[in-house]
Amino acid sequence: MTEKTILVVGTYDTKDDELTYIAECIRNLGGHVRTMDVSVLGDPTAPCDHSKHDVAQEADSSIEAVIASGDENHAMQIMANGASLLTARLYREGKIDGVIILGGSMGTDLALDVTCALPIGVPKYFVSTVSFSPMIPSDRLAPDVQMILWAGGLYGLNSVCKASLSQAAGAVLGAARAVERPSDAPLIGMTSLGKTALKYMVTLKPALEERGFEVAVFHATGMGGRAFEALAAQGAFACVFDFCTQELGNHVFGSNITSGPDRLTAAGLSGTPQIVAPGCHDLVDLPSWQPLPERFSEHPSHVHNRLITSVVLNTEERRDVARAHAAQLAKAKGPSALILPRGGCGEWDRPGAGLHDPVSLAAFMDAMAAECPDTTKLHVLDAHINDEEFSDTALAIFDAWVADGTVRQTS
Repeated sequence: MTEKTILVVGTYDTKDDELTYIAECIRNLGGHVRTMDVSVLGDPTAPCDHSKHDVAQEADSSIEAVIASGDENHAMQIMANGASLLTARLYREGKIDGVIILGGSMGTDLALDVTCALPIGVPKYFVSTVSFSPMIPSDRLAPDVQMILWAGGLYGLNSVCKASLSQAAGAVLGAARAVERPSDAPLIGMTSLGKTALKYMVTLKPALEERGFEVAVFHATGMGGRAFEALAAQGAFACVFDFCTQELGNHVFGSNITSGPDRLTAAGLSGTPQIVAPGCHDLVDLPSWQPLPERFSEHPSHVHNRLITSVVLNTEERRDVARAHAAQLAKAKGPSALILPRGGCGEWDRPGAGLHDPVSLAAFMDAMAAECPDTTKLHVLDAHINDEEFSDTALAIFDAWVADGTVRQTS
């Protein structure tokens, strides 16, 4: 096995000892290292493989220009751009197999850009004093990024921070050795929740696989939708079956269980054919460990577990969600279809189930049909999203797109 090379990135003027320690850990485990300095003012104690001047030049700038900007935020954004471009180029040239980035809040801001510049399957790790912090927005996280808290690492090496740094070094090298990269089969991206709420993937996944497509189902609980959107933006999917759009409602109503403001846009903007249905649009998920916002205090709710509580939206709120769906669908530049199952959009909203609200469901469906953009083909069903008729309709749309060449059959 050819040994793997890990790119170690950081501000070597202030974190030389820590970055050098990570590099030593990787080498002691048999890996190779390339180093990249993203400092602005100072210099490392020894030359890096890629200097701060190289990084600034990659962004069509210079360290002198970066310094002259007079603002550390603007300066680091220039360096983040250069580091992202240089890292992506090193990967394309086969010079690195993974990346590890070290930093505080400033370095983490840069790390988020650098890790998003690499495709899925390339190990990407950052060690940060703000790992897992709510200050890190979900829509800036790469789909397969890994992070570890840099505990006790604000200034200088010690046994506490070495525990984090050594684990991170081993993790990124081990990932580079072990990773199984995505296959070349044409890929379908699908969104859903667990089978107790949404069941269509049980039918659709094997049916699509029989047609020669690989299917990846994303758990639409915030981060899953973010990963789905990130891959859609990269053009990773031959087609998407975006049938659980609840995260859009979460964002509209301010939940921090969100995929960001761009949910339900990446496939359309990239020209990827998309089939959409509003699965579980009637619910907003909120953290169970926080008090419910005052606006939802009188709403029916279901405590799913100690992490998630689902609040049931009222009639007018569902109309707001319908308008948000229509606004996002209107941005699509490629083929777009919307299936409206008027019988319900989650197992819990069937007649006799605990969340059934036929008046609000009808109001949402009417608003969605009225607001659906002309560029999206509307399919209205007198069926539930978990009924066979819904899956059959989705497959019929897909098969027609395959037949006319809308959906590519090769990656």
